[in-house]
Amino acid sequence: MSDGRTNARLQAYDNRVKEAFDRIVPVLKQLSALQHEDDFVVRAQQLARAELGYELPLPILERAWVTQLDMRTLFAWCVFETFEQTSATFFQQDPLEGQRGSEAAQAFESFLLECGFHLLDITPCADGRLAHAIAYALRIPYSAVRRRPHAGALFDVENTVNRWVKTEHRRYREALPNPAHADTRYLKVVLYHFSSLDPAHEGCAAHGSDDALAASCGARRLQDFQQAVENSFCCGASVDRLLIGIDTDTDAIRVHVPGLDGSTNLERWLDAREAYEATRHLGVAEGRARLQAMVEQAAAASPDSGMVKLICRLIENNISQIDYVREYHGGHYADAGHAERFIGVGIGFKEIHLRNLTYFAYMDTVEEGAPDLDVGVKIFKGLNVSRGLPVPVVVRFDYSGKVPGARDRAVRHAERVLEAMRQRYSELFAEGLIHALLTVHDQDRHAPAEAVGSSITFATGGGH
Repeated sequence: MSDGRTNARLQAYDNRVKEAFDRIVPVLKQLSALQHEDDFVVRAQQLARAELGYELPLPILERAWVTQLDMRTLFAWCVFETFEQTSATFFQQDPLEGQRGSEAAQAFESFLLECGFHLLDITPCADGRLAHAIAYALRIPYSAVRRRPHAGALFDVENTVNRWVKTEHRRYREALPNPAHADTRYLKVVLYHFSSLDPAHEGCAAHGSDDALAASCGARRLQDFQQAVENSFCCGASVDRLLIGIDTDTDAIRVHVPGLDGSTNLERWLDAREAYEATRHLGVAEGRARLQAMVEQAAAASPDSGMVKLICRLIENNISQIDYVREYHGGHYADAGHAERFIGVGIGFKEIHLRNLTYFAYMDTVEEGAPDLDVGVKIFKGLNVSRGLPVPVVVRFDYSGKVPGARDRAVRHAERVLEAMRQRYSELFAEGLIHALLTVHDQDRHAPAEAVGSSITFATGGGH
């Protein structure tokens, strides 16, 4: 039941992207040793082209003979340039083979409808160790799911109700993804996390590494969402809910299989590792039959057949991910804690699907998203500031190119967020220990993010 070919492709992509970010510090260390050589600028650019794939900003290099090389600014600039290259590659080459209209995306969307769901909306925790949950841990084509990470997986109920309304309105007006009279539901999923190796310290920070609390809070938020829809529109409105936990050390999931009546048992779940062991020596057909029986047995009450079908697919996909971690990471990840390369702030980041690459702080304004952003800055004080390196922040706001003036409004939105960040983290900005790249993205086009501004003030010639 495990997909070794896909595992190899996903591992190659993960290595490619992370190595591009991880080459930055070694290159900057070499530049530090060369900065007082007569031909420093020429040698620095040769090194950057060879090791990083791009040239460095001349204003910084040309000032090195007068003063010390501005490593903080140079580091942030390189992180931003690498992000832009990563974004371009993602949209131009589709390395995860999950873009809208692809064979994989269409197949999963059809499968989802067969299960009785017209939309899958997943909220993982904003922790960077879950950034790969969709494309890797669950093996869902990224364009076939709605993803909105939040700290502690505590999504905004009102905003989610608004997205439900837009989804149902589209079904009424355009019959997409299916007509409104079709007997399907909107499925909202919370993906909380825990640590099997160090449960007391490496669980969800938003819940104090308390796994039971993370699960119960997720379940309550799901219940609040369903109740909000039913109270606002009608009893029995088309909403289902699903609670899933993921072990950030092994990527194995545990699913709290709901009953047909909507009940969820927080003390009962099906662990993908149990399914792995129970099916590893069976043929595909026999293994799937055994898996279905295990899902049904784990349900809180008599389960819905479509929900069982979907959960079986997710666990089967996760079995491949368990093998992925065992083959390429010795059974568990070496970076049990945080190891993100930058903070992503705003709304968007469709191209980020790699573990521990990005800490997400989804927000419209810094004021409302302050708790998520503060957690990210605290994490990077340990990862970067403690070593004298700045916190790199990529601000991102998606917009619809179909709406007149939307791009300009997205740019102004990003600029307001940067100004609010300057005020909130004024000491870090003053010391050059935080830098931000402003980007926008047309959500109606399969194209890379567009850099529109930066806290780095010199003329770089490199787009930020």
